[in-house]
Amino acid sequence: MIKLRPYTDADEETAIELWRRTWQVTYPELDFEARLPWWRERWRNTLVPNNTVTVAEESSTLLGLVIVDPRNRYLDQVVVAPEAWGSGVAQALMAEAKRISPSGLDIFVNQDNSRAIRFYEKQQFAFAEEDVNPISGRPVNKMVWRP
Repeated sequence: MIKLRPYTDADEETAIELWRRTWQVTYPELDFEARLPWWRERWRNTLVPNNTVTVAEESSTLLGLVIVDPRNRYLDQVVVAPEAWGSGVAQALMAEAKRISPSGLDIFVNQDNSRAIRFYEKQQFAFAEEDVNPISGRPVNKMVWRP
């Protein structure tokens, strides 16, 4: 049974490794191991202090997380362990994100991540505009959900 709970500092290493592992499966041509110092700094100094982070676990195993800034209606990340894809973890996290930010959510999704785009469309997100990720330089789609 999937359990959602607030992130705690004790989750840090497991959450960061989950992020690395999941993104590495999504983009195997990129070296996410090399990006860990950058991500760890962003995690500690920007994401955790300025957002609501919720984790999903089953039998004390972290299977996913969602990072939401409800003040700005911004959905920064939905990360689900590859072995839990299709299990309902992502849907549970998305429902929690919508609960945290009931006035709406915006997310930027890599244009070449068709799996994620399909997921967000199923979650009633709509395409809003094209943009470029300022960190990676990759083309992204801004997608929005409004109740």
